[in-house]
Amino acid sequence: MEATRKLAILLLAVGLGFGIGACERKGPAERAGEKVDKAVERAGDKVEQAGEKVGGAAERAAEKVEEKTDRK
Repeated sequence: MEATRKLAILLLAVGLGFGIGACERKGPAERAGEKVDKAVERAGDKVEQAGEKVGGAAERAAEKVEEKTDRK
């Protein structure tokens, strides 16, 4: 019984070691997924920047309209 338990623990440890080692290598699908993630993040940043520019332009336009209507 003692030998069986030790053998089971050894096999479990070896299996976990191989499992962890295999997880470290990135396959082509994982690398492609990371590239897609980065591209989506960059696109989101660009959309956010464009939104800020549009928001700033809208604020300036509103200020000009307010200036024109307040002078009368």
